Amino acid sequence: MAVTVETSAPSAITAPFTAAIAEAEAMVLGAEFAETDADRAEGLEYLSGSIASILDLARAHDKAHPYFVTSTGPYAKMGLDNPDTIYYHATVVPEATYVVRGVRGNTADLSFQVLRGDYTATKVPGGDGAFDDRRITIADDGSFELTFGPAIDNPPADYFVLGEGASMLAVREVYGDWATQTRGSVTIERVDTVGTVPAELTTARMARRYAIAAKMLTTRINTWFNFPKWFYLDEPVNTFTAPRSTPGGLSTQFSSVGHYDLPAGKAMVVTVPKSQAPYQGFQLGSMWYISLDYVNHQTSLNSAQAQVDPDGMIRMVISENNPGIANWIETTGRRRGILQFRWQRIDNPVTPELGPSAVVVDDADVAAHLPYFADNQIDDPGWSERIAVRQRAFARRMLG
Repeated sequence: MAVTVETSAPSAITAPFTAAIAEAEAMVLGAEFAETDADRAEGLEYLSGSIASILDLARAHDKAHPYFVTSTGPYAKMGLDNPDTIYYHATVVPEATYVVRGVRGNTADLSFQVLRGDYTATKVPGGDGAFDDRRITIADDGSFELTFGPAIDNPPADYFVLGEGASMLAVREVYGDWATQTRGSVTIERVDTVGTVPAELTTARMARRYAIAAKMLTTRINTWFNFPKWFYLDEPVNTFTAPRSTPGGLSTQFSSVGHYDLPAGKAMVVTVPKSQAPYQGFQLGSMWYISLDYVNHQTSLNSAQAQVDPDGMIRMVISENNPGIANWIETTGRRRGILQFRWQRIDNPVTPELGPSAVVVDDADVAAHLPYFADNQIDDPGWSERIAVRQRAFARRMLG
């Protein structure tokens, strides 16, 4: 016997979130930089990942029983996500005390950052409480235990102050060699609630969750539309800023940024010294301020992956067409986009002479701007193997 399912008006509980989806869709489809159907399709894919991520983040917004969630990643991108980084965060409040336990993997960097406030379309959260694992005690087996809480007299080792307005604890594990380095583990518990049971769900609580998710979704889309305008698009096109402490980011990181516009037949040759820093990475981003496909295309390179010339320089070619070299950075058909270098776990500031330089040339003239071109070349089978290495290493990394 057939079963009839009656439909009714949209639920008042989910209505704020469904309205936010429609508002976000309108923002995506109306973006002035979305020039082609492919651009708009990418924006809609970005929106779908954002919807999935926001629902998870809203669920993890419980301040009484926090846990780490993936902040951004390959399937729910935002904020020019670094292809070399695994991101986590947990919600915190400044008056509570938290114990963070974990095991250090052998990635290039592990860092912690206390954020005050949220990213919005008009401001970047404060992030003074940022440090890497050189400041913590790590046992021989790789384990560590940290405490975060209010300011106290004579704090013990591995005690870190949350500070006024603290709202989030962010953790980043950063890879160099994707194929050999492995991630660690990290957990968090709130001292005064561990061992207790979270409050039972109610429809009123679920209504608040959907309302929070609605605000988070529209804020997320609107914020990252504006971020390139704040820090990138006022710079001359096809150039890089001098290295600087990353605005709104990790204080132990330096970055050099820019944006490119490469018409058909043009390429950008980028030259940068190989750094002594444990992590030095480069990536392209789309105008949606997210990473390009870095698994199936080489749209990023770090110093462990890149070919280094005999003079100690890394030379990369950014172009749509394959120049036949190992350090080709693929635009994947995007005429415009974001350029970003990062140096992490630094001991000293990254000075201008350690930063990148760039020149735009015709595709046919690329070889003339590569003094070691004969050593840089790679054939089609070699390129396919290079991509296969990325794909396999990424699959292993995400299951690590």
